[in-house]
Amino acid sequence: MLLDLTDKIALVAGSTQGIGLATAHLFAKSGATVVLLARNEKKLKEIILELPVPKNQKHSYLVADFSSPKTLQDALSDANKATTFEGAHILINNTGGPPPNKAHKASLQSFRDAFEQHLICNQILVQALFPFMKKEEFGRIINIISTSVKQPIENLGVSNTIRAAVANWAKTLSFELARYGITVNNVLPGTTSTSRLDAIIQNKAKSSTISEDEAAHKMKESIPANRFAKAEEIANAILFLASDKASYINGINLPVDGGRTRNL
Repeated sequence: MLLDLTDKIALVAGSTQGIGLATAHLFAKSGATVVLLARNEKKLKEIILELPVPKNQKHSYLVADFSSPKTLQDALSDANKATTFEGAHILINNTGGPPPNKAHKASLQSFRDAFEQHLICNQILVQALFPFMKKEEFGRIINIISTSVKQPIENLGVSNTIRAAVANWAKTLSFELARYGITVNNVLPGTTSTSRLDAIIQNKAKSSTISEDEAAHKMKESIPANRFAKAEEIANAILFLASDKASYINGINLPVDGGRTRNL
């Protein structure tokens, strides 16, 4: 199946590492013009030079820190004023999850911070890009969340709570925006080989007083595929949902987890 994103503009958040970086590379390889979005400008400049340009695309980037929504609003405003960014057909909402913790031990501020970093920043991006998507009669909003939307994960109390909020926000948007040719879907990665997973393994090892290798082995045992995902495997699912082949798929939660999630 040919998944061609030629003439499409894709804004990919959290695109300097992990799933976001893999998605940006795959989109560029598929012909999309990519707008990277992350907080580390040095890395953004390096990655821009590495992105494929099979259609002579002119990739660009925006600098913003999702822990401060105002930096995101300012980055979008500055780009519009400079006429360097009129919008995007595809929006990939993606940012690192809150630190591991028990829900009953989490501070009130940790919930507030996570809500702003995930849902509020997602909302800012949707409101900024919706006019362009509506005009183009084509839009793809894809949120990279977690399988915790379907099955809460132990010791990720704040993350479980906020990810579920984002999923319900996305489902609501899917009702509202479909008439404009815009779909809204969520990809739910399972355990994926990223820096985020490294932190989770370290935490599990410390709390269980075992080695990190043992902690990783135990995690793999809970996955029918008996391995962690590669970031590129998650990006493949994102690419499909972003393509015109997925035009009638709307409002879903798609686990990409090697079969780990036990419910339907």
